[in-house]
Amino acid sequence: MQYEYKTKGTCSQRIFFEVEDGKVKNVSFVGGCNGNLKGISALVEGMDVDAVIARLEGIHCGMKSTSCPDQLATALKEISANA
Repeated sequence: MQYEYKTKGTCSQRIFFEVEDGKVKNVSFVGGCNGNLKGISALVEGMDVDAVIARLEGIHCGMKSTSCPDQLATALKEISANA
């Protein structure tokens, strides 16, 4: 199933991703630092949802209290809670 998450407090505006059998697939960000976000997307491809959350949750960007990776973790936590 494909999900869309509207980010808060980051340069990226949205994250699109799929979760299949507990694995993260096809992550793409709208806005933000294109190369870095493509790298994050490639690194988390096929990873277990809980592993992605554990690795990315709490990452800050500069003086911001969140980051694009942290927002991905937040999105995954939200869909996990509603599953």
